Amino acid sequence: MDNARFVLIVFFFFLSLMLYQQWQADYGPKPAASTSQGGVSSVTNPDVPVSAAPAGNAESASGQGGDLITRQRIKVQTDVIRMEIDTEGGDIRLLELLDYPVAKDAQDKPVQIFTDQDLVFIAQSGFIGDESSAPNHHSQWQAPSASFALADSQNELRVPLTWTSSQGVTVTKTYVLKRGSYDLHLEQQVANKSPNAWTARQYVQLQRKDPGDKNKDQLVRTYTGGVLYTPEDKYKKIAFKDMAGENLDTKAKDGWIAMIQHYFLAAWIPASGEENGFYTKSLSDDHYVIGAYTPVLEVPAGGAKSFTAQLFAGPKLQRVLETTAPGLDLVVDYGALTIIAKPIFWLLEQFHKIFNNWGWAIIFVTLTLKALFFRLSAASYRSMANMRKMQPKMAELKERFGGDKQKLNHAMMEMYRKEKVNPLGGCLPILVQIPVFISLYWVLIETVEMRQAPFIGWLTDLSSKDPYFILPLLMGVSMFIQQRLSPPPSDPLQAKIMQFFPVMFTGFFAFFPSGLVLYWVVNNVLSILQQWYINKTIGGSVPAKA
Repeated sequence: MDNARFVLIVFFFFLSLMLYQQWQADYGPKPAASTSQGGVSSVTNPDVPVSAAPAGNAESASGQGGDLITRQRIKVQTDVIRMEIDTEGGDIRLLELLDYPVAKDAQDKPVQIFTDQDLVFIAQSGFIGDESSAPNHHSQWQAPSASFALADSQNELRVPLTWTSSQGVTVTKTYVLKRGSYDLHLEQQVANKSPNAWTARQYVQLQRKDPGDKNKDQLVRTYTGGVLYTPEDKYKKIAFKDMAGENLDTKAKDGWIAMIQHYFLAAWIPASGEENGFYTKSLSDDHYVIGAYTPVLEVPAGGAKSFTAQLFAGPKLQRVLETTAPGLDLVVDYGALTIIAKPIFWLLEQFHKIFNNWGWAIIFVTLTLKALFFRLSAASYRSMANMRKMQPKMAELKERFGGDKQKLNHAMMEMYRKEKVNPLGGCLPILVQIPVFISLYWVLIETVEMRQAPFIGWLTDLSSKDPYFILPLLMGVSMFIQQRLSPPPSDPLQAKIMQFFPVMFTGFFAFFPSGLVLYWVVNNVLSILQQWYINKTIGGSVPAKA
């Protein structure tokens, strides 16, 4: 087997593996979730006056998931977030990220995490209990002001809403926002001035409409859907179709739930140290709910108690997520090659600190990787150079043995043995580069730090394709030069097929993120220089005729 055939086999093996993994993600069987016929309501304590589960209430009260009642909108703004809270339920109905425009040419239009228009995505909270004494996300809240803004002298902004029952129970729901942070803290203070003990469960949930294929990039397959993290099961995706198939109902100490999308997420993180229940619910009109609820909580008559939770709604900034909650950084999903991708991202970060430019960081990461594998690559190129030197002898063997392939192969193996040449010696760097290439691909696709990151000149966004296709053309040229420096395939048909590889890969890479193509161009240029030098020193610098 010669190098060309081996390269083809390796390439198509990895391509087939990636296609299989994507097929499994889209159509393969899913692990059964712990479910109960009645959803979350089945876990309520019969001794506690608790009503139906929050997800069930959402369905019965709203009719369709998108029929959201709107009362008064409370406008809130910090230095990085602009959001709106509806007094109907105290829901967060709008949340915009002021530092993240939807596109380079739309700087005045920020990315929306939450919205109640079209593709509904909102954050809800409340209590599961007697609706006359425990407010939920359908209760009417009161706010002291119609707008709140973080002043220049402030580092913290508190947005309170209150609800009072006829029995004398007052609940104050307060959202706490901090300067420069996408981390919102929820405090629900219960003041029980009734003559009886107050019991309920606190719940937090995210309601979202399945966006389907709307606005999805067909060339970049990223996940949009639910996520559950528990210390036992770790990171687990729960797609919308899984929610439609069966309701999740499981318990775990600590953990969190989230709805994620490309570059951004929203996650509810319950207070730590308690065994929380986690659930999903399929509503009508392609709306889905994922949430968490606490054990039964009690506030004695005349007493008060505060219940807390944490909401992160923002970009997938890995270092921020690591410090927000255990395992939250896993939403930056590098897949099976995370063990390679994370060190690559760390290395990119270090070079970015030096150059303050992700393009130069990619170039120097390429140089570093090339240096790490220099000796391995050198051995490979020596093997290929020796193979080039042996081309005349191989031509003689073909003429001598004619169509007798068995004798020809035996003679070639004997020649390889005498010349101490391994015909597969040039393939090892390719095996090494393929997982590195795929890992870097996922780093560039998943890392929000790369989003809309400029390099030089016409390259204003390393996470999108080259607008003028200059880098893909350079990559195609570099592949052609590499072919001329490598020994041609022994099979004339393979040689003709290989001639189309630069054109084919130029077409593929024309739509890849420009940061990835930049890596490949720099890597090819370095490989050409190294291969040319080794060919020259061994004496095989003259290109062999295909």
